[in-house]
Amino acid sequence: MPLDKSGRVHVVGSVPLLHPEAQTVDEMLEGWRNQQICRNLGHDTIAGRIRLVERFVEHTNEFPWMWTPTLVEEFFGDLRSVKRCKQSTARRYQNALRLFCSYVSDPDYGWDRVCEQRFGTHPAQVFFEWNTAIHVQDNEQSPAKRAFTKRELQDFFDHADDQVALIAASARKGWLPAYRDATMFKVAYSYGLFSRVQSPCGGVIL
Repeated sequence: MPLDKSGRVHVVGSVPLLHPEAQTVDEMLEGWRNQQICRNLGHDTIAGRIRLVERFVEHTNEFPWMWTPTLVEEFFGDLRSVKRCKQSTARRYQNALRLFCSYVSDPDYGWDRVCEQRFGTHPAQVFFEWNTAIHVQDNEQSPAKRAFTKRELQDFFDHADDQVALIAASARKGWLPAYRDATMFKVAYSYGLFSRVQSPCGGVIL
């Protein structure tokens, strides 16, 4: 089946397909690959999304024109409850599959006509706001690994400065290293000299 470089399909007369379902999925993925290349996406990103669609087809045992919201919920319910998939990973998977559904269900690409002709039905979008994760947090890491908030970061810098004053006032040695550390934390954060700095308090400065 002819596919242009932007992922559009052209329906032409041809001999009957030996395995129409599998061949149609392969053609859809090839067209989606072309569309993503036109969008200047990285080849690794494209390959990962293609594998995810293939994985979803294998898990659901259904082809894209037969997908339903129920299959979406079963797939991601298994990922989260059984395989303990991270929230950020599940959201990334949902976004990739939503993009694929948008591609094959867009009349501009022609897959609705192909599927109607071959299978008597057509693909539709099955990923909606009510059955997918919404990115509402600035940081999805566990609390033990999250970055400081601005208020916490200021408190940390103030604490480092206070330690210099306390050590100096106690007439004990050590105020110079404390001053060096306090300065290092500020410089590292201000100029991005380090991507991660572990503080003595257990937090992480990004």
